[in-house]
Parts: sequence; structure tokens; C-alpha cells
Amino acid sequence: MPKWENNVRKVVPYTPGEQPKIKNLIKLNTNENPYPPSPGVLAALRSLDADGLRRYPDPAASDLINAIASHCGVSCDRVFAGVGSDDVLAMSFLTFFASGREILFPDITYSFYDVWADLFRIPYEAQKLDGNFEIVNRDYYKENGGIIFPNPNAPTGVLKSLDSIRDLLEHNRDVVVIVDEAYIDFAQDAEEVEKGKHQVPPSSALNLIDEYENLLVVQTCSKSRSLAGMRIGYAVGSKKLIAYLNDAKYSFNSYTMNQAAIAAGCAAFEDEGWFRQCTSKIIRTRERVKKELSGLGFHFPDSSANFLFITHPSIPARELFARLRQEKILVRYFDRPRIDNYLRVTIGTDEEMDTMLTFLREGVDLT
Repeated sequence: MPKWENNVRKVVPYTPGEQPKIKNLIKLNTNENPYPPSPGVLAALRSLDADGLRRYPDPAASDLINAIASHCGVSCDRVFAGVGSDDVLAMSFLTFFASGREILFPDITYSFYDVWADLFRIPYEAQKLDGNFEIVNRDYYKENGGIIFPNPNAPTGVLKSLDSIRDLLEHNRDVVVIVDEAYIDFAQDAEEVEKGKHQVPPSSALNLIDEYENLLVVQTCSKSRSLAGMRIGYAVGSKKLIAYLNDAKYSFNSYTMNQAAIAAGCAAFEDEGWFRQCTSKIIRTRERVKKELSGLGFHFPDSSANFLFITHPSIPARELFARLRQEKILVRYFDRPRIDNYLRVTIGTDEEMDTMLTFLREGVDLT
């Protein structure tokens, strides 16, 4: 090995979901929204002019921050935006987890957490979920350097109650607690979403940010607002937390958000009707597919996300993954302890889900 390699920071990278270029593929492996973004988003992108694009974007992404703040019902100095929630989370790891003590997160969770911890040389300890894939709160009562977990969790889809999150916060007032809410918009009743009953989902930790200065809530436009290709994520928390994040950002890269993403994000938050319509569709499809899969003998946690985490006693998950792929139906398989007999299935359109269900009924022996 050359001597210079001794000074290279080596990590095992995150493995993203496959993005194959296969015609007529039913793609249910990366939790993308099956519906297009709001027509207003496309109009906003078409309205961009060449003169604007030759200039640097607003480093503060002020228009986007204003739109997010208005949606969340907070002041602008309580919002931070970044290039997808991954960027926001990575910046949060770098900013808040610097004590040298172990940070805590679940053992079955978003698999980027340990990658960031290794990259930034942050010690960590993964806390084992129980037999129902639930976080055990008492495992997080001990001394630590910070806590992060998704809600609903990934890849299980399990939702943690607001009371349970409050309990974790009460036991961890001296560290930053990050709740990663990439899927929170789907953790609602479809009819209530459609009617716009709640601007902030009742189960969102955004409902606790006025109580806890150390709580940071991270969300994304990739899922419920159909903007995965634009890479827009954001965090909401106390003014102090957001100020620290901005300090780190401006020490790293001032121009994180590009002109197109800012314009698209603003338009997406303006069209709440489109958001409600698409999100409620996905929730209704998810609930229907739950019943269909149960009838076929599948088992899964009660998902509150835009995906299901399924297993079947009669066919190994790896085999079923391969069989589905042969039919041009792509789902996600995790070759990891405790979950290597599960598949994560994104909720697609009704037509896409019916194609999968028909194959499971007619093309696979589930007896």
C-alpha cells in the first residue's frame, strides 16, 4: 500500500436503492412518489431565465425558507434548508454530535446513520429494536452524545407516538435529539389529509419544538411532494439550533441550494391542494394493499409510511425479490441481520400495486 493511503479517510459507503434503466419497470424500491409534482412546480421551472441561472443563487434560500416556515407555522429563523434531507442530516451530525460520547440510534434504521458517524469519527451505539420493531425508550435513558431516529422508522414503517417521543426528550435534555421525519406526511388518515384538517401532522415532532430547545425535526420534499429529483430537505428547531447549523453550512458551502430547486420547492409548498390529493391517494392505496397482502399470508409491521415491510412464511425474501425482478417489479431487499427475510415495497399507483398483487396470487406458490 502506498504511504499516502495511510492518510485516506476510509468508510463503508451507503448503498442507495437501484436505479436501473429497464423499460416498463414497476419501480417500488426507493420510496419515490408515484405521482408527478404539482403543475405549479413545472411552471416555476419553465419560468427560470438564463440571466438568473448565470448568477449564484441566494445563499440563504430566503424564498424557500419563507415557504417552509409558513407551512410549519414558525418564524424563518427556525428553518434550515439543504440539498435533500441527507445533506441536512449530515450537516447536523457534523454540527451537533461533537462531544466524543456515543450517539444512539436504532439497530434497524436508515443505513446512512452509521456511515455519517464513521465519516465524521463520531462514536455510536445501535440500540436493538424489540420483537415488534419498536424503539425501547429505556435504552436511550443512559448517558450519550445525542440521539437520532426516523419516525416513521425506515425500513419498517413503524410510527412512534408523540408521547413516546416526549418521554425520550425528557430523559435527554442535555443532548440534541433529531427526529428524521421523511415519511411523516403519510402517517395520517387519508380523509383528514384530503380535507386539509391538519397543516402539521398530529404525529409530527414539530408539535413539540416549542417545548424543547434541543429538538431538531428534519423533513424532505422528496416523498410527499414528489421532488426527489430536486433534492430539497429542511430542518425545523429552536433559533439556537438553526443558527449553529447555518454557521456550519457557511463554513462549508454557502451556495447549497440551486435556483431551480428553490423555485420548485416554493411552488410545491404553494400548491397544498395537489399535495393533499396525492398524499391521500398513497395512504388509501397503502391501506388497501395491506388487506390484500394479509389475505395472501404476508406479515408486516403496521406501516405509517409510503412503503410496507413484508415477509412470508412460505417463500424466502431473497427468492421473492428475484422472482419479482424477473417480472420487472423492483422492490428493496436488505441483506442484513434480523431483516434479511423482509422486502421493502414502496406504494406505487393502484395499477402498479395491482400488477404486483396479481403476480403474487398467480405466479408464486404461497401455500
